[in-house]
Amino acid sequence: MTVATQLEWPKKTREFNSNFLDSTVWNEFEFRDDDIVISTYAKSGTTWMQQIIAQMLFSGNTELEVAEMSPWLDFRLPPRDAQLKMVKEQTHRRFVKTHLPVDALVFSPKARYIYIGRDGRDVAWSLFNHHRTLTPGFYEAMKNNPNGMGPAVERGTSDVHEFFRVWLERDGFPYWPFWENVRTWWEIRNLPNILMVHFETLKTNMPAEMRRIAKFLDITIDESHWDEIVEHCTFDWMRANGEKSVPLHGKMWENGVKSFIHKGTNGRWIDTLTPQDCAAYEARALAEVGPEAAEWLKTGKLSAGLK
Repeated sequence: MTVATQLEWPKKTREFNSNFLDSTVWNEFEFRDDDIVISTYAKSGTTWMQQIIAQMLFSGNTELEVAEMSPWLDFRLPPRDAQLKMVKEQTHRRFVKTHLPVDALVFSPKARYIYIGRDGRDVAWSLFNHHRTLTPGFYEAMKNNPNGMGPAVERGTSDVHEFFRVWLERDGFPYWPFWENVRTWWEIRNLPNILMVHFETLKTNMPAEMRRIAKFLDITIDESHWDEIVEHCTFDWMRANGEKSVPLHGKMWENGVKSFIHKGTNGRWIDTLTPQDCAAYEARALAEVGPEAAEWLKTGKLSAGLK
């Protein structure tokens, strides 16, 4: 990939700090020219993409500690200095993840960025399961984190419908804002080192999308192991063998890996949300990110000419 030097690259304009996120870690991250950054809001296929990249880089190796190889750099646990030390010592091609909006991230023109989008309704449904199955020990650790900022996150409602309504009305509560995350990445989608991937497209046609990702990242696929690589990236395989892919081996969730890699399906909200709920969501999407991005979130369709 040839990167044009005259392009206007994103600049970091603020810090983003919460009980979960610490954007200051990026101020000290020393980029390498071949770094890969995987970005999502949350519950949009981050762990899945980490598995895909690991499998393509390492020819289907099932012994990889993917969650440790590919840390969530801006998460407050472990502390920032430990995160930075770990990635500095890595000798393989690095692929880290972030849940930050672009304007809180130090951006490298030489790194490759993959942004994964997903309909916000599907995000909320997946996030509800994630949130409700976190262990009491995790909530206690976050509550007692001396570097945390803002009110402690509680388990809250057991009603997914109520969870969605609050998440929509309060823009991502009890986590972080959804719309600015989508909007800031959408705004830079035309940069040559950005690849936009949609959860539903990846699920519907995973082998073709994996090859598109490999081409963008300049990964040479070991064709003799291609079938194994694809198999190891399926939800069924990851649910059965995901201890190495899921953060902390799934120990933060009550049912382990099976809670973290739950269903991987879209549309579970269809029988729960009312037409009024859906209209409210779609109106909010249109107002927040505009018609083209709203359509992409909903369907995965990009305008002609985009990667």
